[in-house]
Amino acid sequence: MADFASHPAAVLSDGAYAVFAKFSNAANGQEQFEIELQGLRLLANLAGVLIPTPIDVAPAGEGCILVLEGVQEITRGPRQWRDIGRTLARIHQVKGEHCGLETDGYFGPIFQDNRPQPDWPSFYIERRLRPTLEAAATAWTLPPALIRQVEALMVRLPALCGPEPTPALLHGDAQRNNFISTENGPVVIDPAVHYGHPEMDLAALDYWQPVPDEVFEGYQEILPIDPGFWERRALWKIWAYLAAIAVEGLDYVDKLTQALAPYV
Repeated sequence: MADFASHPAAVLSDGAYAVFAKFSNAANGQEQFEIELQGLRLLANLAGVLIPTPIDVAPAGEGCILVLEGVQEITRGPRQWRDIGRTLARIHQVKGEHCGLETDGYFGPIFQDNRPQPDWPSFYIERRLRPTLEAAATAWTLPPALIRQVEALMVRLPALCGPEPTPALLHGDAQRNNFISTENGPVVIDPAVHYGHPEMDLAALDYWQPVPDEVFEGYQEILPIDPGFWERRALWKIWAYLAAIAVEGLDYVDKLTQALAPYV
């Protein structure tokens, strides 16, 4: 299942019991996986959402392996898509005092500095956009014009962010594949948990693939979506595309360029 994860991954089964396992040989791989488990437990404990049963983080060869209980996925229909929206809204019902988290985290293999900032625009600039732009530019030769566009955006960002949000608990990587539809409801995986703007998760739903309207309709059964979100949607995707460039390469430059286009 490596195509669905940022690490080598697989579902392993003896026909009676299945586990999901992923491997890392990074120097801080064990720390990454332990933080992922902490994030899953935080979502379950605070928001009451379903997570895979954690089994272990253990040494494996020259790296380490994260093992979770396997879950049985079902085909998605309108009800399953609505349930994903409802699950995300349940997470966002948990409120915090500030943007960030007491502990740092990871977005895939990318380190996330979660130290608080005084407001949401400052957090998005200083804890997400600026360091991820630096990581992408260090890893690859980004077009200078693209770098200037992101830098100019950061200057304008406070005027683009809309109303200051009450910090909500975020999944942190709420793309559609990080919700597994099961008979018991959506099971949440691969979080990058912190408190911040709920529109970040809403925009993440279709980072890579479209989602049907039922997801947003299900969300709005529990929480409202600010009407300005639909105009700001691309704004919150810029950071994720920078992160994808930093990890995967320049194939994502077109997506970044498209996300920047409304603000250039």
